[in-house]
Amino acid sequence: MQISKRLRAVAGMVTSGSILADIGTDHAYIPIYLVSNKTIPRALAMDVNRGPLEKAQRHIQEAGLEALIETRLSDGLAALHCKEAESIIIAGMGGPLMVRILKEGRDRLTGCRELILQPQSDIRAVRAHIEEAGWQIVNEEMICEEQKFYPMMRAVPREQAGVLAAPLTEKELRFGPFLIKERHPVLKEFLLSEGRTGRQIQEALAGQQGEGAVRRRQEVEEELRMIGEILELYKEPENICL
Repeated sequence: MQISKRLRAVAGMVTSGSILADIGTDHAYIPIYLVSNKTIPRALAMDVNRGPLEKAQRHIQEAGLEALIETRLSDGLAALHCKEAESIIIAGMGGPLMVRILKEGRDRLTGCRELILQPQSDIRAVRAHIEEAGWQIVNEEMICEEQKFYPMMRAVPREQAGVLAAPLTEKELRFGPFLIKERHPVLKEFLLSEGRTGRQIQEALAGQQGEGAVRRRQEVEEELRMIGEILELYKEPENICL
């Protein structure tokens, strides 16, 4: 089946052969895609709303995968049993909701070997929670589709990460440790876009003396400083004559 560039990128982070739980599955496109391509043996497609879940069930039936993909009505991870899924996807929702789901369902993550997360907003809060909750980001991706930027990450329990990473810096929390380290081309596009937006905000705030305006101006200045530092990494090193 054909799925969007964003969903393909999320699906590409799932470890082959793992049992998947797709939280907030909507139309179950990712489970169907992965099972159809024999990337994974079976999956759970879970959603808090009956309407999307009924559509997911129809799509699963049309694909002839009822025996391999189970739909389940669930608020976040509530209907997931411990050790039932090795890979968990939470994608296409706001960062605060994603953090709430992870916090409330923490005991349901027993036996999970990886989290694949694609927040639509406040990704800093998601990265911070992942670190606080004992997980470690081991891979990141970012794509641009229809002029929107979609960062995503794969995290594993810290004890399974092999090499323990240092605590994330503020820059890494905001923009992604692996995206920065790998000088990801889409991150550069995103940074340039954010830089333009930041400078527009600066112009709009120029001359305003209220406490809120001063605080916002400081926040924008700090973000622009970090963006500038990361963009410096993309510059080709100068040739050195030995």
